Amino acid sequence: MVLRNFEDRLERLVEGIFARAFKSGLQPVELGRRLIREVDSNRKLDVRGRTLAVNRFMVRVSPEDYQNFAQIQQSMVNELQSAVREHAKAQGMTFLGQVSVELIEDQAVKVGLLRVESLYDEHVPVDESNAWLEGPDGGRYPIAGGVSTIGRLAGSTIMINDQNVSRRHAELHVVGDDYELVDLGSTNGSKVNGQRVGRQPLFDGDQVTFGAISLRFRRV
Repeated sequence: MVLRNFEDRLERLVEGIFARAFKSGLQPVELGRRLIREVDSNRKLDVRGRTLAVNRFMVRVSPEDYQNFAQIQQSMVNELQSAVREHAKAQGMTFLGQVSVELIEDQAVKVGLLRVESLYDEHVPVDESNAWLEGPDGGRYPIAGGVSTIGRLAGSTIMINDQNVSRRHAELHVVGDDYELVDLGSTNGSKVNGQRVGRQPLFDGDQVTFGAISLRFRRV
């Protein structure tokens, strides 16, 4: 199901480009299948009994295939990262750090083939363009790595100038490859999809409300 969703989303993203570019050579969905096999074959238990999944992937492809992917590379990488996250979570696995997929051009790889290195890496930097809060007008408030602060206080990562929002209203925490909203005891509370919360994991598309201000959590 994860792979089917991945292929469907990618086709919608690139529409006609997909059909023209991949009549021969390496197919994008083959990368998705390989990364999911890497996740499944390299799972391990940590000292707390959690099942860990590899989170960093270096995918080596031929120069010809690399060129084929050029027009859709960023969209494809985003979808591959999403496919890995969705599969791991469906299998009850967790990550040590952000999921990262890097496509590498390699003269030693033949057309239609690929080589993958995967590892556990808790130091993959957070790409601020991969997660943000979106306002009703489409404006973006990037979510930085570690902890982002939200409130009226000057210097907040996301400053909201509204009297219904507390000076120190809430925080957004990056936890491995996940994001969590933490209310800081604000006067008017924080909500996720209409429900008041103290601490709550966030998923793409969730509506988050601070006082009377509603934003949309987005990630790729």
